[in-house]
Amino acid sequence: MNAHSMPKTGDVSSSEGVAADELKQFIERIERLEEEKAGIAADVKEVFQELRGRGFDAKAVRAILRIRKKDHAERQEEEAILELYMQALGMV
Repeated sequence: MNAHSMPKTGDVSSSEGVAADELKQFIERIERLEEEKAGIAADVKEVFQELRGRGFDAKAVRAILRIRKKDHAERQEEEAILELYMQALGMV
């Protein structure tokens, strides 16, 4: 591109202006969502602190949360493979 074909600062056509406004709206939405995500993360951290305070094992709870995200068939397949590998290693 040469200097004549590059847009100059402040030289924005109406379609570029609309695109810039739309981009700004997307960025602002993402920023709001990131703020909400940080707030939710702080809430989750607080809940984990509370459950630790009540004597629960946070590591075990995190494992349960991971397991609950999986459907039954996926969980069964994973458990079967794990059992097979543990048997192969003489761990059961």
